[in-house]
Amino acid sequence: MDFKKKIILFISSIFLSACSMQMEVNITKDDKNEERETGVIVENTKLKTYKGWWVYGEGQHIFKDEETLDEYNLEFPYEDMKELSALYLAVCEMEYFPMECAMKGYIQKNISAKQNTLLVSDFEILYIEGCGE
Repeated sequence: MDFKKKIILFISSIFLSACSMQMEVNITKDDKNEERETGVIVENTKLKTYKGWWVYGEGQHIFKDEETLDEYNLEFPYEDMKELSALYLAVCEMEYFPMECAMKGYIQKNISAKQNTLLVSDFEILYIEGCGE
């Protein structure tokens, strides 16, 4: 009886801790080589504000967190990427120029590809490096 209680407690604690977590397993098949690639994606959908630097160059948006110095690919699911690229270039006037921002969103970790992505729901430009304003 004591063992069953421990099992129930363990399962319920996993269920409660995973309420804001999502896990997805992707299996893709390459038609040319008939190889399968398995990807495990874990995301905590609880929104958090991250402060750091947004850098754009060669079509890629990157965010460097000032607290942990971790680097994330940026995705803006609710924004037009062409407009965001134009905004970045209008503000910074060149590619690869760090723009200090506060990004509100959540992190998606692709465990198999060892790639982290910050999915941004809202952001605020705080400071533009080199402008002195």
